[in-house]
Order: sequence, then C-alpha cells, then structure tokens
Amino acid sequence: MSKTDLTIRVMPSIADIPAAAWDACANPAAHPDAQHQETSEIPYNPFVSHAFLRALEDSQSATARTGWQPQHLVAETGDGRVAGVVPCYLKSHSRGEYVFDRGWAEAFERAGGSYYPKLQVSVPFTPATGRRLLAAPGPGAEHIRLGLLQGLMELCTLRDASSAHITFMPEDEWTLAASLGFLQRTDQQFHWTNEGYATFEDFLAALASRKRKLIRRERRDALANGIEVVWLTGSDLTEAVWDAFFQFYMDTGSRKWGRPYLTRQFYSLIGQTMADKILLVMARRAGRYIAGAINFIGSDTLFGRHWGAIEHHPFLHFEVCYYQAIDFAIANGLRRVEAGAQGEHKLARGYLPRTTYSAHYIANAGFRRAIADYLARERDYVRAMGEELEEMSPFRHDAAAEDA
Repeated sequence: MSKTDLTIRVMPSIADIPAAAWDACANPAAHPDAQHQETSEIPYNPFVSHAFLRALEDSQSATARTGWQPQHLVAETGDGRVAGVVPCYLKSHSRGEYVFDRGWAEAFERAGGSYYPKLQVSVPFTPATGRRLLAAPGPGAEHIRLGLLQGLMELCTLRDASSAHITFMPEDEWTLAASLGFLQRTDQQFHWTNEGYATFEDFLAALASRKRKLIRRERRDALANGIEVVWLTGSDLTEAVWDAFFQFYMDTGSRKWGRPYLTRQFYSLIGQTMADKILLVMARRAGRYIAGAINFIGSDTLFGRHWGAIEHHPFLHFEVCYYQAIDFAIANGLRRVEAGAQGEHKLARGYLPRTTYSAHYIANAGFRRAIADYLARERDYVRAMGEELEEMSPFRHDAAAEDA
C-alpha cells in the first residue's frame, strides 16, 4: 500500500461512521468477518468500541457543548474501505483527560499564545490504556497508523489548534508517534495482575503476612454493618439499578470534580448496547443499594472506572472497587485489573505500579522545545518513582512460607 492509496477524512460524529467499519478496526477479533491472524493478538477493549463512544455523544456527555467536539479521523483505502480510525476531539479545556497539561496552557498563554483549541485523541473521561491508532490488522497496518498520525498533525493546522495529544496509548504506538516528532510523556497507574490464582486466598498467599492480615481485616470490616455485595451484569442492569448507581455517581462526582461528566442517559445507552461487557459491583444494606462501582469487561482485563456511595462505611470503597474486582477477575480468568488513575493506596492492596504513555504534538517550535525539556525531566522522575514504589511491593520477596 502506497501513501497515495490512503485518504484521511474527519467526521463530526461517530454516528457518521458505520459501527461495523469502526469496530473492524477497533476490536477486530470481535468482528464477524475477522480473517487475519493478527486479530487474535489484539485484545477486545470496550472503551474504543463504537457503542461506548456513540453513547458518550448521543447522551450529550462528549459534545461541542461540553468542550469535546468530535473530530474523528477515518483512513480509507483507494477503493473506499475503512482501514483505520482515531477517536479524536477538539477541546476548549483540559478537563476529563487525566493527563494534566493546564500548566502548559498557562505558560503558553502568558507568552501570548492561545493553547485552546487543542486536539485530544482519547476516550473521554476514561484513563484506561488502549489502542488509539485503530488500524485494521494486516500487512499495511503500520502504514495506516503513520497516515493517521500525519492526518492528526495536518488537522492541527486546519483547526488552528495549538497541539494534539494522544493519551493512555500502548507503548508501541507511543514509539511510532515519537518517530514523527511527537513528544513522549509517561506517568504511573496501579494494576493488579492475575498470576494464575484459583481463589482470592491464593492471591493472599503471595503477599507478605502483614499485608494478608490487613486485607482480611478490611474485607471483614467492610461488611460488618449488615452489608452484602452483589455482581450485576447483562439483564441485571435494569433502569432501577442505573437510577441507584447514578445517584452514587452524582454524589461522589459532585464532591470530586464539581460537575460530573456523564449524564443519566449515558448509562441507559450502554445498558442497551453493551450490557454483557459491564459489571456493576453494588453494595446494599437493609434492602437498598448504598454504594457501587462500574467496571467494563475486556477480553483479558477488567477495567474499573468510577464509584459512588450514599452511605459511608469503613473500607467499603476498597471492598467494592478493588477486592471484588480481583474476585471477579480470578473467577473469570482475566489477566489484569486496571483500577483507574492515581492512588498509591492501591499498592498495599496488591495493585503494582505500571507505566502509562502519552504523546504530544506541539505546533509552536519554541513551545515544543520548552515542553520537551520538561518532559525529559518528568520521565526521569516517573521512572525513579516507579522503582521506589516497586520496592514497596506487598508481595513476599522470597519463597519462604510465612505464618498466616
């Protein structure tokens, strides 16, 4: 495939892109016409699915009005076939991204520039790693990804945007973007890895004795006030359940962010289109739901997103968000649990530091040099912090048995 065989288009709504064409690029292994061997190597990611992204737009959660104007890139071959897509948004602010650049915006504006609008390649409000340059598998995939990157840079000029940011991308895409001059940024999250555990107790056995006792006590105390925890998925996700969960989300989100990002309609839409990819962990007491956490189910990863509560009990957050996620992953043979952004408190609960990657195209040459210098120092800091956190691992450092 030559460069002249590829055309990059910009679509103002994901509804303008056929779901089958998008998903053949985003989640090819789940596509009924999957033919390439490479599809089995690309794990299903619910966040880049057409259904999830369309729910964000149709529910008015990610729209121009909320500062997330869709500008999705579509790469087409000479015969009109969709060969690659990118979830892209023109942003008028930096909220809901979880890779923080407000300091960059302030510095650029102090120097007389205008940082906004900017382009953001991401899943809105979702700090979960996944493919962003969604090329259909096959021998021309890297060429398509390069074409999408070049299209993103050109779109910066067309939209008079200061920059383009690709966040929570896999390392191979990060490296490819750097080859075209995108600046490289890293950060840390905390992920749990399933080392073939058959039960939660097997996982606990891998921890140092003190950490085992901590987790057992927290799990016991979390349910001490007559609380029970249930897993809801598929047909369990009724409108009444969503009403209860949205109340939790609004209560916690209002205190945490000032204005929650997602609308009530968003939950109804994903409940209609991807209920079997959703796990709600709900806690109830005295016959009513009092807290809950929403998770999305990938082919090898459980992605924990947000949680909320209308009653607050000791350690209930840890139980609903972290320990129940581990239980579910073990029961369903999932390889990882990603529990969202930040949170060093996750380390003591068996979630270890993992590097996350983002790439940044800065149009202004002088500003680009300043950001490059900053990012070089930041990467060193992130690397050193990761090494320090690894040394604080709750897992046993030797094979010797310990008293439980």
